[in-house]
Amino acid sequence: MTIITWLASFLSAIGAINWGLTKFFKLNLVEYICRMVTVVYLEEILYGTIAICGLYTLLKLFV
Repeated sequence: MTIITWLASFLSAIGAINWGLTKFFKLNLVEYICRMVTVVYLEEILYGTIAICGLYTLLKLFV
């Protein structure tokens, strides 16, 4: 397993955990972290990165 595949799988898992936390506990961890750190567009960058990693991981399942 390459480092890119491992990183994509790890970030996909973080995204899945965030979805579960949001659904069951009404806690959006990504939003919470981004409020603590005042970086412009950090939340959009994180969500975009997690989405790309999810697509990469999904493609790796079939290739």
